[in-house]
Amino acid sequence: MLMAGIACDSAAQIGSSLILSNARIVLADRIVEGTVVVHDGLIKEIDEGHTPRPHDIDCGGDYLLPGLVDVHTDHFEKHVYPRAHVRWDFLRAALAHDAQVIGGGVTTVLDSLCVGATTDNPERAQILQPMIEALEKARDGGMLKAEHFLHLRCEVTDPETPALTEAHIDRSIVRLVSVMEHLPGLRQSRDIDAYVARAAKSTGESHDRVREKIEILIAEKSHIGATVRPKIVDIARKRGLTLLSHDDTDIEHVDLAADEGVEISEFPCTLEAAREARRRAMWIVAGAPNIVRGGSQSGNVAVRDLLQERLVDILASDYVPRSMLDAAFLIAADDSLDYDLPAAIRMVTKAPAEAAGFADRGEIAPGRRADLLRVGVFDGHPFPRQIWRAGARVA
Repeated sequence: MLMAGIACDSAAQIGSSLILSNARIVLADRIVEGTVVVHDGLIKEIDEGHTPRPHDIDCGGDYLLPGLVDVHTDHFEKHVYPRAHVRWDFLRAALAHDAQVIGGGVTTVLDSLCVGATTDNPERAQILQPMIEALEKARDGGMLKAEHFLHLRCEVTDPETPALTEAHIDRSIVRLVSVMEHLPGLRQSRDIDAYVARAAKSTGESHDRVREKIEILIAEKSHIGATVRPKIVDIARKRGLTLLSHDDTDIEHVDLAADEGVEISEFPCTLEAAREARRRAMWIVAGAPNIVRGGSQSGNVAVRDLLQERLVDILASDYVPRSMLDAAFLIAADDSLDYDLPAAIRMVTKAPAEAAGFADRGEIAPGRRADLLRVGVFDGHPFPRQIWRAGARVA
């Protein structure tokens, strides 16, 4: 029930009820000033206007947002390997990862774990199971602040990927599956000259030697992907899981995915790929760090260019958990993009929740789960002051 009157001045928890008043409440389509009443973990009322109540918590005019929903972050792996060749305890890595996730205002996260080895990271096949088990153990022990699910990132150039996928896909924590192909010059690293230059600088090898190795790699791996990809698609579709295609670069990449039943184009690398994804009625996910940095770290299309053509539905953190919060406020502050704050916040809350099949969260509305984020802003920088998940304070 949306009533006249709001205040987000203070937020207090009395028994199973929580009252957050004197807030600027960011709804799906507008901002209202007022109070949000929570009971038994669900949003019960949104009262517009100044309606002081006993035992309320004063938000002091801060923004009140839905908890952010992140459909893709590979940040967990960075805590498993905090330095090159240093492997951390998996459970402790999961807790460190969770602390940064919740610290960025993300209350629901789909940890994107790589299924299968890549040329640059052959150890990924070995760390997959202990990473999953660490997340499950931490969840079962009540150790996590955010709610964690899995997004299985399936590398189609590893012949072992189908078996690894089958081994883990039926875990209750699995929510999304994506098909990925990390071969230079084909998708993410389309600018082969830039890739060669970076690789030569890193390895000390000549440009010619790097190119030769790339040609050998592509020749060896491309035929594997043609066999593995349809197997992964079939495994996911049999279980009714949402499928994503990663780093679509050419129109043909998007059409292949759409014909397979893929619903989400994740991180399209070019304008033409994003336009085709829109034409094929796919959700489009872009990386929030691209907005914060002002462009792609690998030379692909700038997300700002996609936004100007309304070719972004969802922002994901990718590799910096708090980048989603920063990106949403940066987009809303950029008059040339013509997105108001509710529209920008939808890309990190309501839209990712819907795309991932969460019908109970992602929006401040009666009946939705009370995943809430109180946000202050200082010198243009948003920062979480308080965070609740299902009405319980977690930060």
